Amino acid sequence: MEKGTLVEFRVQGERRLGVIDRPEGKKDWIVIDQGGNPHKLRPQRFDYIIKAGPSNYMEIGNFLREVQPYLDPSGLEVAWELLAGENQLVTPETMAEILFSDRGPQFCYAAHCLLSDDKVYFKNKGDGYEARSENQVEEIKHQLEVEQQRQREKSQFLQRLQQALAGETVEWSESDRIRLESLEKFILQPEQKYPAAMDILSLLGRSQTPEAAFELLVDLKWWSSHENLFLRRSSYPVQFSKKVLDVTRLNLLNPPADADVNNRLDLTHQKIYTIDDESTEEIDDGLSVEMLADGGHRLWIHIADPSRLVLPDDELDLEARRRSTSLYLPTGMVPMFPLELAAGPMSLVQGKLCPALSFGVILDETGAIADYRIHPSTIKPTYRLTYEDVDEMLHLDLQHEPEVKILNRWAKQRHAWRKSQGSINIQMPESSIKVKANDEITIELQEVSPSRQLVAEMMILAGEIAGRYCQEHEIPVPFRGQPQPELPPDEELILLPAGPVRSCALRRCMPRSEMTTIPNRHASLGLNTYSQVTSPIRRYTDLLTHFQLKAHLRGDKLPFTRDRMQEILYSVASSALEATSVERQTNRYWSLEFLRRQGDQVWQALVLRWLREEENLGLILLEELGLELPHRFERSVSLGDRFQVQVSRADPHRDEIRFRELSGFVSSQAS
Repeated sequence: MEKGTLVEFRVQGERRLGVIDRPEGKKDWIVIDQGGNPHKLRPQRFDYIIKAGPSNYMEIGNFLREVQPYLDPSGLEVAWELLAGENQLVTPETMAEILFSDRGPQFCYAAHCLLSDDKVYFKNKGDGYEARSENQVEEIKHQLEVEQQRQREKSQFLQRLQQALAGETVEWSESDRIRLESLEKFILQPEQKYPAAMDILSLLGRSQTPEAAFELLVDLKWWSSHENLFLRRSSYPVQFSKKVLDVTRLNLLNPPADADVNNRLDLTHQKIYTIDDESTEEIDDGLSVEMLADGGHRLWIHIADPSRLVLPDDELDLEARRRSTSLYLPTGMVPMFPLELAAGPMSLVQGKLCPALSFGVILDETGAIADYRIHPSTIKPTYRLTYEDVDEMLHLDLQHEPEVKILNRWAKQRHAWRKSQGSINIQMPESSIKVKANDEITIELQEVSPSRQLVAEMMILAGEIAGRYCQEHEIPVPFRGQPQPELPPDEELILLPAGPVRSCALRRCMPRSEMTTIPNRHASLGLNTYSQVTSPIRRYTDLLTHFQLKAHLRGDKLPFTRDRMQEILYSVASSALEATSVERQTNRYWSLEFLRRQGDQVWQALVLRWLREEENLGLILLEELGLELPHRFERSVSLGDRFQVQVSRADPHRDEIRFRELSGFVSSQAS
């Protein structure tokens, strides 16, 4: 290496020229760059040696200005077309000859720059460059086009982001949606560091956290500030697939043949009451009374017959199985079947001919089942009533509707009979949470009313009949049972304040109910056999029982063997548990949001039970709302004590709530 030789090297990846000044030690050289700055380098760091170039560092600037006009990469394509397939190495010197017909230092260096920067036509190989194959060049060009398109889309996406954040209306492209969905995934699965989401947050100068991503989607009006993350994290599908909707439309236009067309009992002459909440869209049960010649009564419980339109293992059945249940959220209902079917031909619609599965039962004087029958039927519901309507009818003792009074009397008798059989009745306050389209929240305490007890008893009665029939005929259906609980002795219970505190203690002792294909006792209902059958439009296990029952009544082969039924129950139970969790978490979210908005409101609270007594952490009941929430006490309290609280902090997104205690503490002993 000689003093005054012009060489190229890199500083932090940047191309730089310098003139060799002197040796440094045994292996290093001092190189002076264009700015007069010295660099201690080993020869291995020299990327290119320019022969006959300027020997003074002050001349480097002029040399680079001479090179600049020849740095046009388009010339490489012409050179590649000449050299492709030749299998020979090209040096910067030979490339200078090809491109510029000159091997002067400025031309050789220009050729070196072009070749070393080229990513398409030539690749470095040893001391020279080799022309790539035609296929390789085509693939690289394609990849570059794809990358350029991606960068254009990214730039346009950023522009639309800024427009949307400024309040402008934006039409998102498909690629935009994919990017925004990466933010969704990051929020729902924060342990997965989605690169696209991180990139978006970085571009906007926002922190790379799920909270920041959520805030961004809200700012973009992509999500609501109250987006249901519990539902989004679940596997429960909110929308129906096109395939399911196509089958739905086909069923509406051309219903399948009714397998029970010659087997249906005509009960259209009966006066039939359907009783539900006003907002209920899926009407799946009705009640009527048949007056017998001996002065007695046959009670009829009519259940909607969705299996008239659904066949085992068809598209609608599989979709319902996947969902397992309709989802009831404060913001609205997500049905198990498409609503066009669920609220239409599947429902018991007032004044319309409806297929049903009807349970007729005669009770003895104690309330026990004396005789029963089950029929596929055709009915015509007479009245659609709300619970409030029926409560008023019972209160006024309307003489022109004696059937309602009869149903109520037998419901009370059934309740007494079940109590004699060991039923356990636990009554805790329940609340109904509704959210309107404008995010207005209402929480109403559901009072225990005669109408609700009436309907509940009739539905339990139908479940007992279904269970008994299936047990007698060895039909595998989802039998629901509950192990006998170990209740505290009476002398312990009597020490607890009557009402919610005592009921809460009993509730904690109750084992979880379970479903099997073999009948077993249901402890809290006081029944030796029981199969839910009254909600086949919104609970899949009820539909399974319908499939089996109706096939047996027709004399057909059962759709599901015991083993197959058990297999289905495993999957359905898992889905149903997830749905229940979503409902519970969503109700909790809106409860906290309601309380957050009512920060000045004073609430009457009751000490229900201890969560961790040693830490003064207990569960309180807000009595006006029926909400159970944790609270850390600031003073010594006893179960059943009543006091007043205000919300000091509520964050529904973090599932956090704090109360401050006010005066007005009333001991349970005093009350």
